[in-house]
Amino acid sequence: MVIGHEITHGFDDNGRNFNEKGDLVDWWTEVSARMFKEQSECMVNQYGNFTWDLAGGQHLNGINTLGENIADNGGIRQAYKSYVNFVKKNGEEKLLPGLDFSHKQLFFLNFAQVWCGTFRPEYAVNAIKTDAHSPGHFRVLGTLQNTPEFSEAFQCPSADYMNPVKKCRVW
Repeated sequence: MVIGHEITHGFDDNGRNFNEKGDLVDWWTEVSARMFKEQSECMVNQYGNFTWDLAGGQHLNGINTLGENIADNGGIRQAYKSYVNFVKKNGEEKLLPGLDFSHKQLFFLNFAQVWCGTFRPEYAVNAIKTDAHSPGHFRVLGTLQNTPEFSEAFQCPSADYMNPVKKCRVW
């Protein structure tokens, strides 16, 4: 997921402004740029509507975190495709004893586990204003809400909190 995340940065709201040589060049067609902006707005609104209790209920800044949110969403999508291709080539491994989760569910639980952490309220108040990354909790929620394969793996009902009808996707 991290590799896919980093590659996706080359096509996020900042990386898209640089060509293959690293020069600051507007190389996208007008149509591509317009479509990117429209699709990005979905994530700006989605993440901007999250409120962080630890930061006094402040809303996240979906504009400040857009690049990282695009990269998280693109990274999980590419990682999942890679996982599915691995299983096609090699077959599924045995289920882990004592855990009542499918392989696909474990894939998404592993993604969520990466972002576990704790914050002090003082940090949260500052981070929500200055950090280009969404807090870990929202990196998980936003990304998985946009991932149909997650909803399928956990059989989330349509229009459920974790399976919204409108999903955001840039890449």
